Amino acid sequence: MKLLRHGAAGAERPGLLHTDGTIRDLTGIVPDIAGDVLCDSGLSSLRDLDAGRLPVVAADTRLGPCVAGTGKFICIGLNYADHAAESGMPVPPEPVIFMKATSAIVGPNDPIIIPRTSEKTDWEVELAVIIGTRAKYVSEAEAMAHVAGYAVTNDVSERAFQAERAGQWTKGKSCDNFGQLGPWLVTRDEVEDPQNLSMWLTVNGQTMQNGSTRTMVYGVAHVVSYLSQFMTLHPGDVISTGTPPGVGLGMKPPRYLKAGDVVELGIAGLGQQRQDVIADA
Repeated sequence: MKLLRHGAAGAERPGLLHTDGTIRDLTGIVPDIAGDVLCDSGLSSLRDLDAGRLPVVAADTRLGPCVAGTGKFICIGLNYADHAAESGMPVPPEPVIFMKATSAIVGPNDPIIIPRTSEKTDWEVELAVIIGTRAKYVSEAEAMAHVAGYAVTNDVSERAFQAERAGQWTKGKSCDNFGQLGPWLVTRDEVEDPQNLSMWLTVNGQTMQNGSTRTMVYGVAHVVSYLSQFMTLHPGDVISTGTPPGVGLGMKPPRYLKAGDVVELGIAGLGQQRQDVIADA
């Protein structure tokens, strides 16, 4: 099942992608794609619906972030061995955790906005894990039962803000429109193996990233379990699990985004995104 949110920014409504390719409206059936809707019983209730009887949403309707009520947007750094190598950094002995402000979250096709004074805005296609039920001190064996599903995310990053100025990575990761999420939340049952998904990203039609979740250092179950030892994970929380090689920072010479560029990205079975790059006013 592919769940989504549609409509104007800040006024999105819940929906799903029907098997015929149309978007169907869930308004009045669930309040949003959030909270208890994300638990196994909530998702099961949606599966039992006759989607063909739901109202059709216009095909050109904007898609918003595929989940609402996100309290935490947690990112895992250097979680692909080949990306760590291109960054000139060692594979970490434990997952590297940093936070991305939830205010960065936008729809899958909303623009990338280059912040004022930015000169090093970069791209990162990533597998997002969306939590469905409260997880605290869960084992790796129990971890996947707490996952509602998966989505594509672009962990947009400003490298100078992130690494060349004092402090931690958060300010280089949290600018407005630095967290495109969607187009849909693909439920856990539809993803046979989250550690075997091809992923790609292009800039102006040129392939920059062409990788696979197979090269993750710490897989989804490990990451969910690991995080739950330090903080309680709640329904709607998003974990961005790292990026494969091919980011602008790793190129020789480095290459960064500029206004007028077009970024497209996707993950097998999870859909794809398209973003125009614009300068902040």
